Amino acid sequence: MTDIAEIFTSPSIPHSSPEYATNSNSASMGKEDFLTLLVAQLQNQDPMDPEDASEFTSQLTEFSSLEQLENLNASMDKLAVTQSQSDKFATMGLLGKDVTYTDGNFTFEGDPVSIGYHVDGQAASLTLSIQNESGQTVSILNPADLKEGNHFLEWNGLDNEGNTLAEGKYSIVLEATAAGEDATVAVSPLVRSQVTGVDFGNETGDATIYTYAGAEINSNAILSIYDPKQPANYNRDEKSLDSNLKEAVISSVTGTSPETTEKSAPMDKEQIEQDRLLQFLAG
Repeated sequence: MTDIAEIFTSPSIPHSSPEYATNSNSASMGKEDFLTLLVAQLQNQDPMDPEDASEFTSQLTEFSSLEQLENLNASMDKLAVTQSQSDKFATMGLLGKDVTYTDGNFTFEGDPVSIGYHVDGQAASLTLSIQNESGQTVSILNPADLKEGNHFLEWNGLDNEGNTLAEGKYSIVLEATAAGEDATVAVSPLVRSQVTGVDFGNETGDATIYTYAGAEINSNAILSIYDPKQPANYNRDEKSLDSNLKEAVISSVTGTSPETTEKSAPMDKEQIEQDRLLQFLAG
């Protein structure tokens, strides 16, 4: 008697077997086809040699496993659709926000452009050149911040002579030397700009994000997101950080702020002088 498993592994169904409708869009049989074949096998079994109960149970187990796998696939498809919709809503939330991303190209439209650079170590010197579409250097900047990290500055569209350049596309070229002998340092250009549009028509399904600086990027290229109404504090002074840390420690120990402590010191001295005067008058 032919086993149901042999039917699935057989390259073709014998001509003596009934013909059943299959899904032309799928190369594999589904659970409905499996159940149809199982019923057909039971209906056409040899009465003198009926189907073994253990084999029948095994085939039912295979059918149950197949059904669970199909249900799991359907659930995963629904989850993927839900996740895709969630990602779209999250990307739409970038509209109007400032984002930073790695890019050496930007568009100047008359307003100052926030451009920058990333340094992966301590640099001894760094030159930021701005070139026009023809590859000509129109402005050279020498940033003072050479420590590791992301650094930004605003370029107001002026060349080296102080003349306002024409609107158009420009690029950033960086040159840096490392601090210390036998040391190396790598730098990469950065741009900060406002998100002006999001397009979901990409064939890959990824959203294309448009910025005011003329970039077309995806969400994976974004390094950070900022509220355009708040100034970005890219590089805080280490001294101010140390000062803030000390103030926080004083507040946690004494329960008062440093300003309160400083103000209370003169008051204590005045109180001591008043007490001494009262003692002197009392004789």
